[in-house]
Amino acid sequence: MYSANHWGGSFEIADGAAEDDHSRNMDLDRGALSARQHHELDETQQSWLLGPPEAKKKDKYVDLGCVVVKRKVLWWAFWCVVGAFVLIGLPIIIAKAIPHKKPGPPPPDQYTEALHKALRFFNAQKSGRLPKNNGVPWRGNSGLSDGSDAKDVKGGLVGGYYDAGDNIKFHFPMAFSMTLLSWSVIEYSAKYKAVGEYDHVRELIKWGTDYLLLTFNSSASTIDKVYAQVGAAKINGSEPDDHYCWNRPEDMSYPRPTIAVSSAPDLGGEIAAALAAASIVFRDNAAYSKKLTQGAATVYKFARQAGHRTPYSLRQPDIQYYYNSTSYWDEYMWSAAWMYYATGNTSYISFATDTRLPKNAKAFLNILDFSVFSWDNKLPGAQLLLSRLRMFLNPGYPYEESLIGYHNATSLNMCMYFPRFAAFNFTKGGMALFNHGKGQPLQYVVANSFLASLYADYMEAVNVPGWYCGPNFMSANDLRDFAKSQLNYILGDNPRKMSYVVGFGKKYPRHLHHRGASTPHNGVKYSCTGGYKWRDTKKADPNLLTGAMVGGPDRNDRFKDSRNSYGQNEPTLVGNAGLVAALVAITNSGRGVGVTAVDKNTMFSAVPPMFPAAPPPPSSWKP
Repeated sequence: MYSANHWGGSFEIADGAAEDDHSRNMDLDRGALSARQHHELDETQQSWLLGPPEAKKKDKYVDLGCVVVKRKVLWWAFWCVVGAFVLIGLPIIIAKAIPHKKPGPPPPDQYTEALHKALRFFNAQKSGRLPKNNGVPWRGNSGLSDGSDAKDVKGGLVGGYYDAGDNIKFHFPMAFSMTLLSWSVIEYSAKYKAVGEYDHVRELIKWGTDYLLLTFNSSASTIDKVYAQVGAAKINGSEPDDHYCWNRPEDMSYPRPTIAVSSAPDLGGEIAAALAAASIVFRDNAAYSKKLTQGAATVYKFARQAGHRTPYSLRQPDIQYYYNSTSYWDEYMWSAAWMYYATGNTSYISFATDTRLPKNAKAFLNILDFSVFSWDNKLPGAQLLLSRLRMFLNPGYPYEESLIGYHNATSLNMCMYFPRFAAFNFTKGGMALFNHGKGQPLQYVVANSFLASLYADYMEAVNVPGWYCGPNFMSANDLRDFAKSQLNYILGDNPRKMSYVVGFGKKYPRHLHHRGASTPHNGVKYSCTGGYKWRDTKKADPNLLTGAMVGGPDRNDRFKDSRNSYGQNEPTLVGNAGLVAALVAITNSGRGVGVTAVDKNTMFSAVPPMFPAAPPPPSSWKP
């Protein structure tokens, strides 16, 4: 029997094998044999249709150097990454590419609102030829003949600022005001920029420093005098002068003498401080900054001149009654610190840290009034300024002994601010009586609130949570709370529920002791005594002196809104400078912009890189 191939072609079957099969199957049932043959044919048919069976494929591997993996696994991982990118990464990229509207800055707090107004006060106090954009419509050019009797000053002493409600230009408090404004800009430039006042405050500082450069021969290296004042007022006088007359500055027609002094360790030191601090503010204007630094060096040298160290106000009745200087050692410390920061000249810091200086200044004797920062006492400001050096740069030997003393004195000064320690009295409404209830209390309140806020920011900048007042730990926020409480009092949180800043809030003083604000801008030039009608009228001021902080209430929180009450209702340049500094220090607008609340690096740009940057351990700062 022959095997059949129904699909064509041949099978190669050996004859011997066929015979064996035939003999083995002789006795098999034909039906079974027939079924087997059909089964074999089915397999044959499949072999022709599908071809020979495939050999098992071997896995392929990829050598990645540190590991060998299957190619399939590698491909699987690759496609997983691609898929993840498509599902996750691509949507993120698209979302970020779509422009989003940035959220606006938070609304300004009340301190920022008051700051805008407080700065405008300086525009209203300007003397000289005013710029067109001065922003005070009832003010015009004035004092254009000032200094005409100073024959050695080319162009006279035109410019600067009127001190208060009269029209005198007192250079001692004016210089201090410029120093304060410059200090606030150096520390809080980011805040000024955030609230849109950076260019404005710099313009106000320059208006002041341009004038201060006229008060002595700033182009010389050595001088023998400095002009201390323009204008004068006799006590209970009967001749036309800046107090006897009640005139707008634009209408002045009475004599305005200049007063020069040949000895001025205090005035010279303060002018040097003002110019040095401003030179840091204007570092982006190299020529002007250099001019300020050179002028500061000249007048500082004059202030330190041996044989010329009597106070500038001594035997000067036109000065002594108004801005008498009680010491000059504080100005020496203050100006030396600023000169060092401005120039990096180590002779200045060597003098500031000479152990004889704080001894002469009585800096470490814990005298209560010496802890109050003011136009006449720079000790607390100088000590804080020098504590800054220790906190941020830690210069070490040979300066450390005095710097530790200044730092400890600063900490003690700050302790005295708190009512719980009963160093100073407070009114029932909460105002600190730093000048013991005398006139003009608010100018002392704001100057020391500025120092409190600044010291709190210094501690925050070096990650120190607070300090000890005896056994009591006080935090940086305790200082800020003190400063806020004082500013809140000024802005309306007081028993009278009125603001002591003109134009802020709904209720504020309306009858200022201020010639320019009280006399109408109506085209009429009133005579010396013709202005008395506006001094004595019960009507509100016709001109709003926006941002002016008045002198403030008495020790019982009482306040008389009257032009005759000059101790309470007269604004001053010094008062508003302290107000501006305190407001910018405490406002939250712009906080966190830049390095920290204070700009740590601006002050040290001229300081030699000889000092290590790391501050000492906080535990060593405990007084």
